[in-house]
Amino acid sequence: MNQSEATQPQPPAIPEALASVRADFPILQRTVHGKPLVYLDNAASTQKPQCVIDAITRYYSAENSNIHRGVHLLSTEATGAYEAARGKIAKFLNAADDSEIVFTRGATEAVNLAAYSFVEPKLQAGDEILISSMEHHANIVPWQLLCERTGAILRVIPVTDDCELDLENIDELLNEKTKFFSIVYVSNAIGTVNDVKPLLAKAKQRGIPTLLDAAQAIQHIPIDVQELGCDFLAFSGHKIYGPTGIGALYGRRELLDTMRPYQGGGDMISHVSFEGTTYKEPPSRFEAGTPHIEGAICLGAAIDYLSSVGLQEIEKYESELIEYAEAKLSEIDGLKIIGSPKHRSGAISFTMGDAHPHDIGTVLDTEGVAIRSGHHCCEPLLKRLGVPATARASFSLYNTPDDVDALVAALKKTALLFM
Repeated sequence: MNQSEATQPQPPAIPEALASVRADFPILQRTVHGKPLVYLDNAASTQKPQCVIDAITRYYSAENSNIHRGVHLLSTEATGAYEAARGKIAKFLNAADDSEIVFTRGATEAVNLAAYSFVEPKLQAGDEILISSMEHHANIVPWQLLCERTGAILRVIPVTDDCELDLENIDELLNEKTKFFSIVYVSNAIGTVNDVKPLLAKAKQRGIPTLLDAAQAIQHIPIDVQELGCDFLAFSGHKIYGPTGIGALYGRRELLDTMRPYQGGGDMISHVSFEGTTYKEPPSRFEAGTPHIEGAICLGAAIDYLSSVGLQEIEKYESELIEYAEAKLSEIDGLKIIGSPKHRSGAISFTMGDAHPHDIGTVLDTEGVAIRSGHHCCEPLLKRLGVPATARASFSLYNTPDDVDALVAALKKTALLFM
């Protein structure tokens, strides 16, 4: 290697376990505006491998039936596949029991479920809920609504200019009035990976229940809920290569047992009379109506796929790819990367001079490069960082150094137009 090569960012080698994964995602073979698709909007939603697409087709072609009701073969098979998916998620998260997994429409509904069914009955006016300035709206708004209903107070951990949690006053924020602590694992806007385990332990020492928002972590980082020590965990299926409209809330069983139903009707009942109703045990108690059956089954297929590749291998490779992307983006005149966390995963946000992020995204689209522009459902965070919007490139297991190079080339063309 000569001196010039030594100063250039070196692309990471694609490990053998990930060498052929792009072929598993048929959409990556298409073109956009005559250019090969470079998909870097994975924090918004990931693409789906053929095995998940096949699972959707298989369900409607061979298994379609309602669950937990019929005694016929199709219902039995659909019920078995639905409950098997629950077991796959429980194993993936190292939950103590399958019944600790509640299917929801996604992370947003999972947070709302925990807020309504677990936290609200315990609150009085003046009690406090603690979150951070790094949360996306789904881990802000449910708590604001809860505070409006109960008179509780929402308190917020600040962030530093580097977009790290500012924990200088954490002992004051986690106080005797704190009744619940909900924290994001990985920032969807910046990519900051929070060191959540000590925070969860500190809350636990003080008897404060916790929820971990893993919507942007579960597809990048191996998660062990028992090792982390969280009481609840929320995630969405479509960000972990599964379908939209499905996700899950993990909750420790002894806490789920104390919770009131979230919605009423359908298969969540044990007995109904006009004098009153009794409810099934968790998780059925929280899955009213006919659930998103094929969504759950195909989320199980996505978990199978991710497990077959190996999340530890994925985490290592994506970390190297992020470092390469950060180094290459830093070479572009006028481009400013937002935040400089010690540990970044999944996403890089940036601005370019006075160019509006929407204009950056539009020009990149003409080059076949898909990113996201805007506030990323994180308006309070971006306001704190002094930017109304950013352009965001977000990565997944199928992205390559060539994708990074295509992004950089397209951004250099963008710079010629706006700077």
